Amino acid sequence: MSTKVLIVDDHPTFRSTARLLLESEGFDVIGEAPDGLSAIAAADELHPDLVLLDVNLPDLDGFDVAARITSVLGAPAVVLTSSRDSSDFGPLVHRSGARGFIPKGELSGAALTALIR
Repeated sequence: MSTKVLIVDDHPTFRSTARLLLESEGFDVIGEAPDGLSAIAAADELHPDLVLLDVNLPDLDGFDVAARITSVLGAPAVVLTSSRDSSDFGPLVHRSGARGFIPKGELSGAALTALIR
């Protein structure tokens, strides 16, 4: 059974690129969201196994979105992503409840799998 993924990013180009990449590596992309509020609603409605979540969203901070999504029983794994380096965020990734961080340029199925196992 493949991992069901929700992709959250305000850039449509990144969402479509991530979808193509992940689907080619056996993931099942079940939804996309362009902002934090939509991400929270989609996670609740779609029940993904994994949320790939951009740190910089137009409405809510990605760390806040991660904390909200992971605070419920049976929550999906959340992996944060950004075009910025993880060192820019210090302990915020861990505090958010996310499983980890992957720079957008290093996104791969293997990198995601390593964080959610």
